[in-house]
Amino acid sequence: MQGMGEQGEACPFEFNFDPTTFKVGDMVSYRVSGGLDGFPFVGTLAEVHDDYVMIAPGDPTQPDAVYRATRESRPLVDETEIQ
Repeated sequence: MQGMGEQGEACPFEFNFDPTTFKVGDMVSYRVSGGLDGFPFVGTLAEVHDDYVMIAPGDPTQPDAVYRATRESRPLVDETEIQ
């Protein structure tokens, strides 16, 4: 996200990168394994558990979609979670 706009332009999103403080409703930058590896995605934490999180990607074509991800600074979603 950084460096994608004009010089000095701030990222329009505020992410929580601290997994110890994750709470429902936090916006996170997450990754997807496999063919989408390396692309940044934005989602909202729908559930927070001790060792994983559930991320709502906010896709208007799939409003009920929720992906299981690792609980780390940039959660990782397994590509098999994506329909």
